[in-house]
Amino acid sequence: MDWIKREIGEQIRESIEVKRRIVERMVDQIAEAADMLVQSLRKGGKVILFGNGGSAADAQHIAAELVGRFKMERRALPAIALNTNSSVITAIGNDYDFTLSFSRQVEALVKEGDVAVGISTSGNSSNVIYALKRASELGAKTIALTGKTGGMLASVADLAIIVPSDDTPRIQEAHITIGHVLCDLVEKMLFGGE
Repeated sequence: MDWIKREIGEQIRESIEVKRRIVERMVDQIAEAADMLVQSLRKGGKVILFGNGGSAADAQHIAAELVGRFKMERRALPAIALNTNSSVITAIGNDYDFTLSFSRQVEALVKEGDVAVGISTSGNSSNVIYALKRASELGAKTIALTGKTGGMLASVADLAIIVPSDDTPRIQEAHITIGHVLCDLVEKMLFGGE
């Protein structure tokens, strides 16, 4: 039982350490991302998010906070997670290729002035990279939410928020923390509160 308690403590300490590094290194990028989102939403744009696996769950979670609410009672904000429609994803994968699962949807839904947020812990998910590139071609601003070295995703984004960790679970925990911070800032900047 003692080793279990040690393991619990170690994992929580690792998570805290990654978040400490984010505060030291990534505050400017997170503030810039919040401003990018707010500028788009003020001008009638929308937020398009996408990722695979745990990053898909994060995309859905962030979209839900924007459409529903985070902390404030306010109007709904236009946000969508592209990974939620299994029929579209599987049709594109079957008829074209899985690497196009998000870029075809971006082509259909993204317009100039929107913000596309690609989420990938490694930064090397080809379908996320292709979608961010396509969003940029269509005139959207692009944000990469990634970790490790940032991978190819960081190099194709207007703004890369690279969690300073090589550990996928710690990166995912940091991504949802950053997502929550962004939702909080968007609400405060659009609807007051600070």
